Amino acid sequence: MKLIQENPYRIVGILSNATAKEIQGRKGKITAYAKVGKQVSSEFDFPFLNTIEKDHNSIEKAFAAIQQAKEMLDNSLFWFLKTNSFDETAMTYLINGDKHKAIEIWEKVTLDKEVTSKNFSCFNNVGTLKLLGETQAEIKQGIEAKFKLIESSYFTNFVHTVAGEAFIIDNQKELEFFVNVLLIQLKDKFSNSDIIKLFENCNDKIQKYLAEKFTEEPTHKIESALESTKKKRSKSKIDAYKLGTQLYNDCKSHLEQLKSLLGVNDLKYKLIADNLAKEIMQCGIDYFNESQENDSTENYLENAMRLNKLADSIAVGKLVKDRAKDSLETLENMKDREVNQAIAILGSIKMAYEKAISEINAQVSQMTRTMSYNQTINYSKVDKMKAECLNWDKVVEVVSNGISTSDVEAIQHCPNQSKITEYKTLVDFLIGKLGPIQINQVKHICYWKDVRAAQAKSTAKQVGKTISTATDGCYIATMAYGDYDHPQVMELRKFRDEFLRKTYLGRYFIKVYYKYSPHLVEKLKNKPKINELLRSSLDLLIKTIRK
Repeated sequence: MKLIQENPYRIVGILSNATAKEIQGRKGKITAYAKVGKQVSSEFDFPFLNTIEKDHNSIEKAFAAIQQAKEMLDNSLFWFLKTNSFDETAMTYLINGDKHKAIEIWEKVTLDKEVTSKNFSCFNNVGTLKLLGETQAEIKQGIEAKFKLIESSYFTNFVHTVAGEAFIIDNQKELEFFVNVLLIQLKDKFSNSDIIKLFENCNDKIQKYLAEKFTEEPTHKIESALESTKKKRSKSKIDAYKLGTQLYNDCKSHLEQLKSLLGVNDLKYKLIADNLAKEIMQCGIDYFNESQENDSTENYLENAMRLNKLADSIAVGKLVKDRAKDSLETLENMKDREVNQAIAILGSIKMAYEKAISEINAQVSQMTRTMSYNQTINYSKVDKMKAECLNWDKVVEVVSNGISTSDVEAIQHCPNQSKITEYKTLVDFLIGKLGPIQINQVKHICYWKDVRAAQAKSTAKQVGKTISTATDGCYIATMAYGDYDHPQVMELRKFRDEFLRKTYLGRYFIKVYYKYSPHLVEKLKNKPKINELLRSSLDLLIKTIRK
């Protein structure tokens, strides 16, 4: 520590309680030697201290620094004096370079002891020696020894010994002086947080004084960074994400320092932390809005959420924390907006379908209760009503307009698996109700499988089951589409009943078809490619029929 290594008393070669006569005698001798380029050795130029040059200039300055009482006191706090037998013995060890033995002797009368008229010099000496230590623990002990001395009523004895009895003593001012000069020395070796720990056992006044000293710089840096970020953000909102991230990184350590000094409940800390959080949050909002407006290709939603999380992590006040949480929740919902929108559209279609089916079933139930004994219900007509309960072409148009390819790409990356499952279930429902041409128009919504291939495979698996329901002979069509009640199958049945049955050739075709189609179905039901070809052919036929 420079305050000790280059102490004026060391340069002169005396202890800090040397008499005026001793000082003058030493001055005459050392100055005379210095003029001829020689140096006078001193027993107090201890071996464990660094070597220093004692030229004419440094000697003159050293003597000038111990002429006034205040300067004598200030320099004495960082040097040694001898007032009792303990000092005498310990000093002998120091002169021989054994500082550990010297510490052991002084600690016998200082460790866990109070300052008295007999040991005040020991507190000063052991404190000076500890301040030269390499570890934080040693330096901390040195600081505490000095503080104990300066705060005690026997500090007067120390002052009168080194600066004369005329000096007016102000213990608090001396503590502040000691802290100020020590801080300058410690900053070259320790971080601010480490320095704070060195002084953690000081009295409340010093703690407050230190807090003011240490909060000035980080507070100023945070406030400057805030002002700079606000100006830059107002000029370029698209850069707000970078600005908010940089602001957080630049101010994080300063905020931590303020937190350790002031505490999280301190009003000043709350104000600074909340202002910082609000600006980071505003950066996220401006960046999101600007990116959305300009259709940015960046993942701006994730970036905006990241800034909100940073803001939430440093906010202290309830209003600011609630605002950060609300904003984050809004963004979280927007994160799933594509899948939510798709679910809403598909869900409304399913709901409309189920409502229509329910109404048809209610009508059938009502008719069953009111019809006469010899009346029957045409269930083929009922099935047709159910199949056509919604305008599926209009449904396809709604789905195509409401769920784009880019929406589906976003849905694929949605981390909410429960919503993905719900979406897939609704898509499967819709695909199951559409014809091949309609499916082709919305196949992009079924990203996890090839719907046409899946439909062919499903047909092969279901044909054995569905063929049994084809009591009126639509065997091949049922096999091809996989469902007896498929709209395309119903269209073919309609053609059969309203056209083929009314002509001789038509009735003959139906007869032949009924005879041979079941055998064909048995041979072709497990051949997806043939079924797909059949569907394509039947689709063309149906298209022609409709014309």
